[in-house]
Amino acid sequence: MPTSSNAREIIDKDDVLKRIGKAPSLANLRKKAASVSAEAYTHGREVIRRRFMIEPRAGEALEEMTYLMDSLLTVLHDTALPHYADKECVAVVAVGGYGRRELFPYSDIDLLFLHEAKNKKAGPFAEWMLYSLWDLGLHVGHSVRTIEETMAHAKEDATIRTNVLDARFLCGDRKLYDKFAQQFLEYTKDSTLDFVEAKLAERHARHVRVGDSRYVLEPNIKEGKGGLRDLQTLYWLAKYIYHITSLGELVTLHMLTSTEYKSFIMARDFLWQVRMHMHLIAGRGEEHLTFDMQRAVAEAMGYFDDSNARAVERFMKQYFLVARTVGNLTRSVCAVLEEDKKRKPRKGLGDPTQDEATLGAFHLDGERLAVPSEAALKKHPQWLLTLFQVAHEHELDIHPHTLQMITRNLSLIDGSLRHNKEANNAFMTILLGVRNPEHTLRRMSEAGVLGRFVPDFGRVTGQMQFDMYHVYTVDEHTIFALGILHGVEQGKYKEEMPIATTIIHLVKSRRVLYLALFCHDIAKGRGGDHSLLGEVIVRKMARRFDFDAHEEETCAWLVRYHLLMSRTAFKRDLSDPKTIEDFVAKVQSPERLRLLLILTVADIRAVGPAVWNGWKGALLRELYYAAEEKMGASDAPTRKNEEQQLRKELAGLLAGWKPKAIEEYLELGGPSFWSSCDAPTHARIARLLKKTETSGLKLVLDTQSDSFRAITDIILCTPDQQGLFSRISGAIALAGATILSAKIFTLKNGMAVEMFHIQDIDNKAFDKPDKLARLSVYMNKAVAGELDVAQEIAAQHLPYPSRMEVFKVPPRVFIENKLSANNTVIEVGGRDRIGFLHTVTKVLADLGLTISTAHITTYGERAVDVFYVKDMFGMKIHHESRIKQIQEALTAALSRGNEKVKQAG
Repeated sequence: MPTSSNAREIIDKDDVLKRIGKAPSLANLRKKAASVSAEAYTHGREVIRRRFMIEPRAGEALEEMTYLMDSLLTVLHDTALPHYADKECVAVVAVGGYGRRELFPYSDIDLLFLHEAKNKKAGPFAEWMLYSLWDLGLHVGHSVRTIEETMAHAKEDATIRTNVLDARFLCGDRKLYDKFAQQFLEYTKDSTLDFVEAKLAERHARHVRVGDSRYVLEPNIKEGKGGLRDLQTLYWLAKYIYHITSLGELVTLHMLTSTEYKSFIMARDFLWQVRMHMHLIAGRGEEHLTFDMQRAVAEAMGYFDDSNARAVERFMKQYFLVARTVGNLTRSVCAVLEEDKKRKPRKGLGDPTQDEATLGAFHLDGERLAVPSEAALKKHPQWLLTLFQVAHEHELDIHPHTLQMITRNLSLIDGSLRHNKEANNAFMTILLGVRNPEHTLRRMSEAGVLGRFVPDFGRVTGQMQFDMYHVYTVDEHTIFALGILHGVEQGKYKEEMPIATTIIHLVKSRRVLYLALFCHDIAKGRGGDHSLLGEVIVRKMARRFDFDAHEEETCAWLVRYHLLMSRTAFKRDLSDPKTIEDFVAKVQSPERLRLLLILTVADIRAVGPAVWNGWKGALLRELYYAAEEKMGASDAPTRKNEEQQLRKELAGLLAGWKPKAIEEYLELGGPSFWSSCDAPTHARIARLLKKTETSGLKLVLDTQSDSFRAITDIILCTPDQQGLFSRISGAIALAGATILSAKIFTLKNGMAVEMFHIQDIDNKAFDKPDKLARLSVYMNKAVAGELDVAQEIAAQHLPYPSRMEVFKVPPRVFIENKLSANNTVIEVGGRDRIGFLHTVTKVLADLGLTISTAHITTYGERAVDVFYVKDMFGMKIHHESRIKQIQEALTAALSRGNEKVKQAG
């Protein structure tokens, strides 16, 4: 409770009672009570808010919020009671978070109105109080029950039992409350094991529901893994089993060491402070730490940018380290519970009858691996690694007491141990063994071992990437990627990644692949190019783990160029020979090509569940095959895009077409046209062109969907006109589709052929009949010149989520003439939005440029579109003034678009 002077500043109960006074009827009394209480409540909240902003002590603010609400409830109780009874008719009890005195500014008020069975006035009395609270705009969870009813519900439902566990008497019939409290206490003595199992099962289900990782980039601070609810669960377990009344008793009961207790308090206070800011910033009970909220909270808590990281990234790193601390505390408490209450331990993955002779210096404690003693651990610091190796090889859990011991002795991992051969061999055995390294590496990371043993990895532990593309922190992404790599090796992703699954068994050095993947993002957050900085780090790592010179060189190359294949596949024209030539010049060997493809697919797949799709896999396979053929390493027959082979296949596909008609079709576009598509695609185009001649339609189109590649491809034929591609791309955006890539050809007969690969907003094929019909309508309007894309987008009031507004993506335009023999390549980057591609292509059309191909890539909030263009004479753009004009026009258009998004948000 606040001090008396501070308390009176928040609320003066006597003054509030005096101002409410008396009224001739209950209705009038409630109206007067609501008016006075609302004024007092608003005043008190503002006092608390002002104090917190000056001196952000969340614990004090929660106490003050609780005192304010306690005072108001007491006033309402004392005001109404004379109208209902001569004596106390109910016990008003705070339960849940309010009962724990953890009342945040917009938390629900959970109340229990206890009454005797024969008391008929309890219901109306409670109703009067509840209506008075609702008049204040409060969210109130409530129940009106007898002791017997409350106990019956608590026995049936662990959630209700937990709520009641936090019960705190507020006002009314104290004897009735004490009677209830004693009955509940007696019940807890005989139901401890049931409660423990229920709460831990509930915890697991909650984690699955909100995201079973502590390192999701937009965590739920209340319900998420490593959040407040996990800390509360530990307290509930201790209170239910040992009947503690303060957190300090956790140390007395040996549930936590004094160091762990301090960590508990620090974690709790940090999370409390974050949640207080979230409520005050949002003006509601916000628990989801979204990107926009992260930036606002970081600023409110005084974080600032430095040369290596933005303020929001530094704040979130602290958050994730706190979440890891919560995980460690959970393990410690579970260990005590298992020993004291004989709770059945969570089963390991291996055989509990394991022969201890195979465990080396370690032994089984129950079904878990343990070290003989702390003194022995200090004498043999390499055990900090070999313990995890043995647990990994035998699929055993490590005893929580041993993990506590490890946490206390992390200082043993020093420069000497990092060069200890036994320790290094243990790490490499975990990384390269036949079993999936993901679980063990994550356990090592959460115990603090991995970050100490590989300090560069420690630097990216909890390192977030403040964007909407990456789903996990750098360390968690890396560990996920290693698990996926192992899955590729085991054939787990054969359907998703068929080529990687096949060629991984042709790789000559597994350990090069695994170490390179472990280090591919290890230099993020250092202010420079993480690929170049990572190359330096992986060289040191390779020497540390006794790689030979060739292995070291390959590791370094893989880390330096780990983004090369994805950037080439997604942002370059794979039908352009120069693209393949440049790529092969960097890759140089079939072994590197295989390693790079496998690393690339594991990296992309680990970014997040919705990032990898069949379309990306198809592009990577196309690049892989083209590079393999260029190197002369492919046993495949001559590529199908050779002219003679194309004629032969078209003759089979276009049944009834005379050879002359096929020749006339091929002559329409010349070599760049017929070499850009396979025979089935050419057959579709040929039929569409014929249809335009016979039908008289201005636009004919054909759509085909591929669920494996998760795309719908569209081919349309129409008479060419200035700005056609821009209008068509706008039509596609208005129909609700996303363009992945596009190819544009103008034939000798004046017909335009445009090909698009599109997806819906969920990154799936755009194949619903109603959506395709809508797309056709928009396209016909576009061709007829009846579609004003900008006006249509404004009319649809397409929303821009507030969480997008926080990202600042300045426009970037690069113009390059060395990437293609026949085209100038323009790369345009900016914040993604509805109609982004239309905006860019309209500028290009207005500048008189012809687009040959377009490659569209989106990384969360960032769009990166690449265009292969020519001028009106079919030539590359070389003149400096012309290049500058293009850059300035594109930059200006994208900047205007950013302002519109800001206003719409």
